[in-house]
Amino acid sequence: MPLPLLQRASNEVQEGKSLRAVAKSHDICHVTLYRFHKKRLSAAQTLVSRLEALQCHFTWDLDLSRSLLLRCRDKLLDIGTENGNKWLGHIYNLRGFIQYKLGSNEDAQSFFNKATEAFSQIKNTDEGPWLVVNYGNLAWLHHHLGDQAESEAYLSKVNALNKKYPSPSQEELHPEIYAEKAYTLMTFNGDMNLVADYFQRAIEMQPDRVEWNSWHVLALTYANKRSSTGLEDDIFKKMRIAQEQDPENLYLAAHYLWQRAKRGESIEDEARELATKVLRSPVGSYSGLKPLLWVYRKYISDDEDIDLAEEALKNHPDERYLKRRAALCYEKRLFFSDSPTTTSMLDRAVSLHQEDGRMSIRYHMKAANIQHQSFVRESSIKVLEKIRDRGRDRMCGEIRKFLADLQEP
Repeated sequence: MPLPLLQRASNEVQEGKSLRAVAKSHDICHVTLYRFHKKRLSAAQTLVSRLEALQCHFTWDLDLSRSLLLRCRDKLLDIGTENGNKWLGHIYNLRGFIQYKLGSNEDAQSFFNKATEAFSQIKNTDEGPWLVVNYGNLAWLHHHLGDQAESEAYLSKVNALNKKYPSPSQEELHPEIYAEKAYTLMTFNGDMNLVADYFQRAIEMQPDRVEWNSWHVLALTYANKRSSTGLEDDIFKKMRIAQEQDPENLYLAAHYLWQRAKRGESIEDEARELATKVLRSPVGSYSGLKPLLWVYRKYISDDEDIDLAEEALKNHPDERYLKRRAALCYEKRLFFSDSPTTTSMLDRAVSLHQEDGRMSIRYHMKAANIQHQSFVRESSIKVLEKIRDRGRDRMCGEIRKFLADLQEP
């Protein structure tokens, strides 16, 4: 009996048709079809149970609203993808999962593949336990795409990695998995105490990973951020040690300065020295600019944080992230300061906020202009249509013409 014929008949039974009727219509022995269909269902159930046992984004019970997914997508875009970012593989894994949740399987697969490549470049090898989560994501994605053979292939790769690189502790997950799980929850603004616990478990099994220790301390800091007098002594000491071990981490350095300032230390000279380094570093939310601006505004002066943001924007005038940081500095200055404001300052604040909006519209136009059906393209078109229909934006005329041209054959 030809296998494709049995598969087609089994699909019809799966859709709810009578097995005997399907067997008769295809001239197949109903016993043969019954056995084939039962075996196929059993294999599918086994595959799902194996997928559910994986450690990856699809099994971590990440109950995310659409608005949170969109915010996290933008947050990951702001991080940057410069060379040397040790979290690049994790970032691409997250972006892939977010695109899957937003309905774009093609973009999801692209990002998962980029994660594989990033891990290979960062680790300088094509194999290692850091790929367990990545391969698990790909196994789930191919399962959802209906490509069970490819899903099985990635499941086999995960099993091979788990056997070759077992966890140092039988009662615990592999430290690489703990670290990626912690990074994921941290990005989604999850329970920071749980994030810190996951990093702590990873560090106990593999204490030489400097970046894990740095982010463990940052998670502890976020969990205790409501304190007006700074961190508890033991956490502050951990931050100092982490900063000494990871001196190139400017994001951590800025947070360390902030905590020292809360304790009443004089940090003005060090803040300005750090600002010089931040301005020379690649643009991104891990550059340290955001926490350093907090330090400037609260512990140096209202105006110098604006000067620093404008200097960064001068070096990179087209960066959305920097425009947002500068706009927020002006906003704080205008609404939460007793210092007098000027017309030019108000105009600049309005201009920056409007240019965040114009850049967003340009982005949606670029996405909509890609002649390939995808969730991202359809979403951008809907956004542009809403802006056009409200009729309040200065670019409405341009948007109206763009959408009209888009519909022309």
